Amino acid sequence: MISLKHNDMFIIPNQKSVQSNIMDSKNNSSSVIFQVTNWNQATAEKEDKISQYNLGCLYERGEGTEKDLEKAFYWYQKAADNGHNDAQCYLGYLYEHGEGIEKNLEKAFYWYQKAADNEHIEAQNNLATLYEIGKGTEKNLEKAFHWYQKAAENENETAQFNLATLYENGEGTEKNLEKAFYWYQKAAENGDIKAQYNLVLSYENDERTEKKPFIDIKRHQKMEILKHNYLAKNPRFGISLIKEFL
Repeated sequence: MISLKHNDMFIIPNQKSVQSNIMDSKNNSSSVIFQVTNWNQATAEKEDKISQYNLGCLYERGEGTEKDLEKAFYWYQKAADNGHNDAQCYLGYLYEHGEGIEKNLEKAFYWYQKAADNEHIEAQNNLATLYEIGKGTEKNLEKAFHWYQKAAENENETAQFNLATLYENGEGTEKNLEKAFYWYQKAAENGDIKAQYNLVLSYENDERTEKKPFIDIKRHQKMEILKHNYLAKNPRFGISLIKEFL
C-alpha cells in the first residue's frame, strides 16, 4: 500500500475568545466591541487569565482596537504564564511560526509541552510532531507515539492519522497494520481526507477491510465516495495519479 504521509501536520490552535459570540453578532456595533475591549483591558491588568487571552485575540484581530501583533503576543504570554491552556498552546504556535515574536522552536516546544501536560489536545498532537521530526527537541519516536496516542484517544482526527502512520511504518512502536487500519478508519470517520484516501488503498489491497467502515454500502461505492471526497479537497491529486497509486 502506498499511503499518503503526514508532513509536519501541526494543528492551528482553536483561538476563540469568550466574547466571540458578542463580536460576531450582526446586531452589535463597533461601540459594543470597543466596550468589550475596554472591559478585557481592565480585568486583564488585574491578572485575570481569561481576559488576558481575550485581549490577545482582540489585538491580533484588530477588533475594538488597532491590530498589534506585539501586544497580542504580550497578552497571550501573560495568560499562558497564568495557566491559560489555550494561550499556552497558541503561544507555542506563535513561537513556532515567528508571529508577533522571533521564531524559536525550543520555546514552541516548551509551551506545547506545558499545554499538553494540561490535557490540551491540539498541543498534544503538535508536541508529538515536534518529537517526530526533531524540531525544538531531540527526535524521539517513542515520545511522538505517546503524545499522538493521547490526542488520538481524545478524538483528534489529525493525531489519529498520525498515529496510524506510526503503526503502519513501525515507528516509535511495533509495526501493526491492523491498528494502523483502525486509526485510519477513526480518522476518516472524523473527516480526515488523507485517512480516507489511505482507506481507499486498503480496500483495493486487502479484502479483510471490506466489512470495516460504511458496511451498508457496496464495496465499489465505498471507494468512489472516498475518492470523490479526497479529490474534492485535493484537486492537485488528479485521476491519473489516483490510478497510478492503485
